[in-house]
Amino acid sequence: MGSYLDAYAAAGEQSARRGLMIKRAVISVLIVAVVVTIGYYALRTRSQEHVVQQFLDDLQRKDYQTAYKLWGENRDYPFTKFNEDWGPSSPYANSAALKVEHVDFCDTGVVFNISYPKQEDLGLWVDRSTNVIGFAPWARCPGRHLQLGEFFKTLFSKSS
Repeated sequence: MGSYLDAYAAAGEQSARRGLMIKRAVISVLIVAVVVTIGYYALRTRSQEHVVQQFLDDLQRKDYQTAYKLWGENRDYPFTKFNEDWGPSSPYANSAALKVEHVDFCDTGVVFNISYPKQEDLGLWVDRSTNVIGFAPWARCPGRHLQLGEFFKTLFSKSS
């Protein structure tokens, strides 16, 4: 009878270990899924953010030719027009005051809402496949979007 109880206890221990292993595996998979999801949402616009930052840096250095190259070959937007919009006599001449308010991920591109003191906000569009900059037709992507970044900013920002 003792060997039967020993075998029964051993089977119970084995079952408990199996249950613990399954629980650990499920928790590990959930943790990996959360980390991958957060990483994807945090890094999915990294390349386009770099392009916009390069554009703003070029404007700040007054290197308008290099900044214009980020707009790609565009017959409809010649350098003379670019210089009117972004050059030293433009409303955005003090490019250090340009500030990215928020980034909005769209299907084929990323919209950057840019603010400038005493000017209306404007949207810059960066095509995801080519990283070419242009003016966005809207300040935000059309449709509904999950705005986790803005949610966390409001959650952790100091209230005035």
